[in-house]
Amino acid sequence: MSLTRSAALARSPAMTQPASPRRLCADIGGSFIKFAAVDEAGALRDERRVATATGDWPAFAASLAELCGAAPASVPLCLSIAGVADPESGIATVANIPCVSGRRLGTELSAALGRPVRVANDADCFVLAEAQRGAAQGARIVFGIILGSGVGGGLVVDGRIVEGAGGVSGEWGHGPVMGRRLVGTRALEPFACGCGQAGCLDAVGSARGLERLDAFLNGAPRTSLAIVDAWNEGERGAGEAVELYLDLVSGPLAMVVNLTGASAVPVAGGLSNSERLVAALDAAVRARILRRTAEPLVVRSVLGADAGLIGASLL
Repeated sequence: MSLTRSAALARSPAMTQPASPRRLCADIGGSFIKFAAVDEAGALRDERRVATATGDWPAFAASLAELCGAAPASVPLCLSIAGVADPESGIATVANIPCVSGRRLGTELSAALGRPVRVANDADCFVLAEAQRGAAQGARIVFGIILGSGVGGGLVVDGRIVEGAGGVSGEWGHGPVMGRRLVGTRALEPFACGCGQAGCLDAVGSARGLERLDAFLNGAPRTSLAIVDAWNEGERGAGEAVELYLDLVSGPLAMVVNLTGASAVPVAGGLSNSERLVAALDAAVRARILRRTAEPLVVRSVLGADAGLIGASLL
């Protein structure tokens, strides 16, 4: 082979070794692990998805080791988990992945994988992603909320997640906010919450909470999607349920906005799929906060299901 031919092959893209990733990231869910490498420009590459070994720690660690592949040991792995990791002890609590709960997740995975591991809550990762690359870009203080099967949240200040005691900063869904109240002539009692308390926002502000309010007012149970659809079609009963829902959720959220000074509140979760519902919540919250603004405050997430993985990539 001629020298000219050899030199041409050496410069060919097919012969060029791929650059090592800047970091690796994974969004750990109860059913699947979403994984990607992050290049020097911060873009996600080589995205993959594998089943989560929820009850088998060796298999869980092995699946992450396989995903990390031949990346140099110096390249860190950043994880988004549907739970919390205490920033002081490192102990994780993840209800839907029992093999992880009770472990010093970052430390134990780092030893198993032979690389640095950083762990953060999935709601925190969602807010970080929206603050840096999504609906809240440019805002200094961002409080993101999740309104889905439960109520979650996270706080980002100056582009960094605020991690408080126990790793639960931003979890506004728990702690009683709903007392016994009269709706017309009927008494609405505080709903029981999965955390063991009654009257938590998680129990009333979630999709299940909207369904409970609708059943209380209108009788026959129906899904949150059916309620929102009926509201959009002008049904009176659904309108009353949504009005009560907005009243119960907007007050606590207005208090959080006042407390944190957030200038942007991105929303994710199933209920955020209704643009009209998010707009109504935004109007209700802006009517109750101390800072008067005509600009939207509560806005829909723009990153959707990828927010957790993107947030992990930014850790």
